Amino acid sequence: MAGEVISLPPRWRRHTDPEHGVVAAARCPVAGRTGVVPLIRLEVAPVRTSLQRWRTDDLDATAARRQDFEVDDEDEFDLDGREVAYRRFGFRRGADDLLCEQWAWLVDGRGFTLTCTVGRGDYADFCDLFEAVAGTFEPDVGAVA
Repeated sequence: MAGEVISLPPRWRRHTDPEHGVVAAARCPVAGRTGVVPLIRLEVAPVRTSLQRWRTDDLDATAARRQDFEVDDEDEFDLDGREVAYRRFGFRRGADDLLCEQWAWLVDGRGFTLTCTVGRGDYADFCDLFEAVAGTFEPDVGAVA
């Protein structure tokens, strides 16, 4: 990658997996009060439709794979000069009650999805951090596979 696409929290364990579309990912070094370790993941994939259609289709597919899936909030707005589709949704994974915040950008035929996952009870402790990370998104499309 030629430049940093997004700023991740310091001290979080980071990795990438460009062959599988993972531009950047980070794992908090400690679990929240709920016992769930917060995660941040930025992925990229080719998109041949509109931002709205892509996000609707993806949310439908996510809902089909998740237990007790429920959308808490959804919006489309301008974030630092870029159109973004925002979704917040909850689901269960085993005994864990999880909440995801998801921002998505469509840039030159590439769909970037930032997903931040936390235990529902820890959301208030991390929501400002997740929003701050989303605000640092700067795609370098030529540098991202």
